[in-house]
Amino acid sequence: MMASASHPRQKPAQPRRHQRDLVRICGLAAVAALFERDPGRAERLFYEPRLRAAAAPFCRRLAAQHKPYREVDGATLARIAGTLTHGGIAAIARPRRLPTFDPAAAALWAGDGKPILVLDGIGNPLNLGAIARSAAFFGIERIVLAERPEQALPSDASYRVAEGGLEYVSLYRAVLPQAAIALGKSYHLVAAVPEGGGPLGPRRHKPFALVLGNEQSGIDPAILAQCRARVTIPGTGRMQSLNVAAAAAILTYLLMGG
Repeated sequence: MMASASHPRQKPAQPRRHQRDLVRICGLAAVAALFERDPGRAERLFYEPRLRAAAAPFCRRLAAQHKPYREVDGATLARIAGTLTHGGIAAIARPRRLPTFDPAAAALWAGDGKPILVLDGIGNPLNLGAIARSAAFFGIERIVLAERPEQALPSDASYRVAEGGLEYVSLYRAVLPQAAIALGKSYHLVAAVPEGGGPLGPRRHKPFALVLGNEQSGIDPAILAQCRARVTIPGTGRMQSLNVAAAAAILTYLLMGG
């Protein structure tokens, strides 16, 4: 039926973004990093009374964008955050876009001389968050994530563990080993392996690209074949290997000249 002239057709309301399309970023450090780096992604904010002063600058930003924020008790915040370890504050935010790896861009990345990380199927989101935190702490700016089912992507848990680190690194999705072949033209590819590898060695004429593999199965053999060297962190032999996030922290420190 046609709308009458006296009752013009109204513009349909914009659909509200579904909760499943959003991430819950918990903890003051993580929320502060979100508002510092990309405040437009924040959709809502909830916080306990004890963090009222700390949350005030975030609330003002949201108010300017006509977005909601609310002071709540701990039990309510736990329900909203989906965890008891929320740190007293939680932002509901749009996830970051994960661009596809571009070999041409990677050749330009190498110009800054900084190493990158390549995660081949890191499956635990907590490990992803911890690796991102170490990368941000030591100044690594780019992480390539394998395009495979096992690979964890940024989630509520990884944002919480990263303590803001995910806001300071750029993430890219890539089909490996094709991307490894392309990276090998501009980077010195090094595989982190639990045994059989040597020390990292001195810095080469190319920056390092450190490949870290799946927690159970390790690095895909086809990708391992593209690596110029293998590195192993020496230990006492009492444990087979370190957790991948712990290994990443040590190797990242060494990559940055530690």
